[in-house]
Amino acid sequence: MATLETTVDGLTLPNPFIIGSGPPGTNRRVIARAFKDGWGAVVAKTVSLDASKVVNVSPRYAKLKSADGAEVLGWENIELISDRSFDIWIDEFKACKDAFPDGVLIASIMEEFNKDAWCEIVGRCQEAGVDAFELNFSCPHGLPERKMGAAMGQDPEVLEEVCGWVNAAATIPVWAKMTPNITHIEDPSRAALRGGCQGISAINTIRCVMGVNLDTLRPEPTVEGFSTPGGYSSKAVKPIALRMVMEIAQLLRTEFPERSLSAIGGIETGEDAAQFILLGADTIQLCTAVMKFGYGHIETLKEGLLAFMERKGFDRPADFKGHSLDYFTAHSDLVRRQAERKAKNKTKRPASVGDDAGWDGDAFVQQSDSLT
Repeated sequence: MATLETTVDGLTLPNPFIIGSGPPGTNRRVIARAFKDGWGAVVAKTVSLDASKVVNVSPRYAKLKSADGAEVLGWENIELISDRSFDIWIDEFKACKDAFPDGVLIASIMEEFNKDAWCEIVGRCQEAGVDAFELNFSCPHGLPERKMGAAMGQDPEVLEEVCGWVNAAATIPVWAKMTPNITHIEDPSRAALRGGCQGISAINTIRCVMGVNLDTLRPEPTVEGFSTPGGYSSKAVKPIALRMVMEIAQLLRTEFPERSLSAIGGIETGEDAAQFILLGADTIQLCTAVMKFGYGHIETLKEGLLAFMERKGFDRPADFKGHSLDYFTAHSDLVRRQAERKAKNKTKRPASVGDDAGWDGDAFVQQSDSLT
């Protein structure tokens, strides 16, 4: 019988679905709700040592909806990391682990380029009982002004040094969360893995401007008449996330075969999750989808993934992890393969009307040129 139980970096999860760092993991109460509802793990909202430097504004969300307004396709946020004190978080980490000793609790942490600060936050979170760390090198707005988040994650040399500090102090698994706001996501991923991280999480939100209100002529979300670029998420980012997860998975396969990958980006269904696992993911993180559908959405996710597995005859997610990576190649190789297929078909039978029927790109281009 198929099972969703997943083991990654020595952690045993009842299923691969993880609450991603953000509003759904913003305090002990909602983390407890996630464990009760059956999520595989929870990444708490990102914490830092000095929360007094973190000031959130309102409104801080904007949505891109379908033409009929019925569906949210894209979601922008300009929310910063947690503005609750680190001491409160330590107490809540302890309370969560006391109440749910088997629940996998992952602390998302972020600091400035300061070794002592990183080591202190690691040591105190470990004492509180968290099961793993996720290093936030990917927040696209606000905190890069302090050379944190994406500003750090876009510099592989700095990234590797910080990961080295953390892994020297940590006795539990460490994942590094990557920013998609970079040309080649393999470069910072490689740096984090060289720095000793056991896994990569990807992707965080994509830096964006949601839109401009044509009545007020102000960008959105508007705070006191002004705005700032934010992080774009929800189902619209899924194709980009799939591509970047694939690229990281290929890196892991060739250079770091024992490391793990936690996929994030536009995932809303069990079928979405299956696609990311086919491209090399060990676990699946959701944040915006939880905000859209609620914590109970875990049941729909599990049902969808199990249905796929049973239909294809897979017993566990690890059975099909990375299966589809083998089918990526260069465009020149696609040309070669297609030419070989056409040549083989011609030797089997004479050409007939209707061969290669379908949309003809070359003919379309020629027709378009004739109209100009």
